[in-house]
Amino acid sequence: MPKVKTEKKSRIHEKVARQGILFNTNLGQHILKNPKIIESMVDKAAVRPTDVVIEIGPGTGNMTMKLLERCKKVIAFEVDPRMVAELQKRVQGTPFKSKLEIQIGDVLKADRLPFFDLCVANVPYQISSPLIRKLLVHRPIFRCAVLMFQQEFALRLVAKPGDHLYSRLSVNTQLLARVDLLLKVGKNNFRPPPKVESSVVRIEPRNPPPAINFKEWDALTRIAFGRKNKTLQASFNETWVILLLTDNYKTHCSLENKKIPENFEMKELIKTVLNPGMGKKRARELDIDDFIELLYAFNKVGIHFA
Repeated sequence: MPKVKTEKKSRIHEKVARQGILFNTNLGQHILKNPKIIESMVDKAAVRPTDVVIEIGPGTGNMTMKLLERCKKVIAFEVDPRMVAELQKRVQGTPFKSKLEIQIGDVLKADRLPFFDLCVANVPYQISSPLIRKLLVHRPIFRCAVLMFQQEFALRLVAKPGDHLYSRLSVNTQLLARVDLLLKVGKNNFRPPPKVESSVVRIEPRNPPPAINFKEWDALTRIAFGRKNKTLQASFNETWVILLLTDNYKTHCSLENKKIPENFEMKELIKTVLNPGMGKKRARELDIDDFIELLYAFNKVGIHFA
């Protein structure tokens, strides 16, 4: 049996090698090969001739070339030097060479992203969540992103209260952006095929962004969704939460020269915010407006999360 597996793996490698490159799936290298899907993604992004477009994980450049046909400039982030060489080879001797800028390295490690209007990419799936976070806090606000993700991740981005995939990711993303599911993409549209199905989403940042301290919001939702089957009252009564909020409360009182009441108990203060109706609810039942009201209610009595 081990011999059969080795031979099978060898055949796969030989097939890819004949095509010129041995793709590293550990880096999420599943190259989108279907030109119709590439065309659809570029169309959905509504690329303009004046646009600067960021692409993450361009691979051999199938998407890159289509973007270069329509935009002013593509800034491609690529960690694999072999793929960088492929991209450079592909634009060599074409009018597109001057329109392509390649940033070699991990996009997540960049201190800040360069200015861009759009982000269009078949995203390496292992960086999906931190990439969404990095894009949504980027300033100035970009126009939109059209991105390929693992299907379950995409469904979590668009999930609504009550859905089994509704999560902190759903709430945090939808607070800062409008998210739409555009199309589902089967495994066979990639080379080599991934083990999961994929989907394309369009993310349009809210401009202006909501007037909310996002650090506080992020910490609030982390507590609420820590155990999604727990009630809010149970989540906010956990020992580490009480200690965190008590420490924050004392810090804010000190900064505002307010005296801490005698026999102060954070649990009792939390109870004044989480009235019986709200306290019995679970995070998965609350929409964005509910969380905004909850954050304001906590802040009103002096409870802060950051």
